[in-house]
Order: sequence, then C-alpha cells, then structure tokens
Amino acid sequence: MIKEPEDEAFNDIERQSLWRKQAVLQAIRNENERLEMYSDLNPYRSQVIEEVAQAILKMEGFGKDTLHSFAIYIRGLK
Repeated sequence: MIKEPEDEAFNDIERQSLWRKQAVLQAIRNENERLEMYSDLNPYRSQVIEEVAQAILKMEGFGKDTLHSFAIYIRGLK
C-alpha cells in the first residue's frame, strides 16, 4: 500500500510527539527520584510544601481550576 506524503508527515509528527512525551515522563521520573533522595535529609520538606500548596489555593487573580492545578503540581514535589 502506497502512503500519501501527507499521511507520512502526519505519522512522523505523531511519532515525534510520542518521543517527546516519553522524554518528559522520563525526566519527571528522574526528578522524582532525585527529590526522594533529598526528602530524607529535610524532615520539614513535606510540611512546607503542603503549606505552600494551601497558600496557592487562597490566591486571587486566577481561576479555581488553575489554582488547583498549581496546588496539585506543588504537592507532587513531596
């Protein structure tokens, strides 16, 4: 079956998107591993991160969805 150049270009873009997604996921895993090493060194880290997340939720000027997204991201640093 002969593919159209447009189809091949679309498949290339899709493949590149998957590669980028995998690279981002690997970077996140690496960062989480690095943070786990440092979390043992500071017993107050999780508590401070939670306080920051709660403070973010009290901010004004952003929508609730945006603030909750920020809080989720910040809590992910625990």
